[in-house]
Amino acid sequence: MKRALIIVDVQPTFCEGGALPVEGGNACAERIRTYVDAHRQTYDFIATTQDWHIDPGAHFSATPDYVDTWPPHGVAGSAEAELHPAIWDLDVDAHVKKGQFAAAYSGFEGVDEAGTLLGDLLDRAGVSEVDVIGLAQSHCVCDTALDAKKAGFTVRVLSDLTEPVSPETGAVASKKLADAGILEVPSTEIG
Repeated sequence: MKRALIIVDVQPTFCEGGALPVEGGNACAERIRTYVDAHRQTYDFIATTQDWHIDPGAHFSATPDYVDTWPPHGVAGSAEAELHPAIWDLDVDAHVKKGQFAAAYSGFEGVDEAGTLLGDLLDRAGVSEVDVIGLAQSHCVCDTALDAKKAGFTVRVLSDLTEPVSPETGAVASKKLADAGILEVPSTEIG
């Protein structure tokens, strides 16, 4: 059994000071760094995902509804779209970018530099189990975990290594994850 870690959208654009800040985002990035440094050997494959918007069409809006439309964020090539300084130099196997020309919440919609989809990268690595962490639990972490489950992987979300946009959206996401049979567990409780 091979296990992968997917680090979802840990970018300045989703942390305090960014275009779509998640409260606790910067601290979450630091916790992720500490966790990966201590547990790198636990994972056979690690991937990061990034919102990397070139021209995502109606995903960006001057009058966003914060459901389907959002203010500009994760703009390709901007400092806010790069990996967070706490994790940019982690030892990872793949960097996946998503949302170049349309909205993309799941890392499984993203590709690496060679154009390979995240799911194909995991399959090539022989992965069967996936842990998902990052920002935000209520949106891209949730959608990435759900797509991982749909793709046939055994999936966990490490609850102390993610933050929701709000407690309310986090509760909705937790219900979706539970309904799909995906466990949310603290990283301190896993082997």
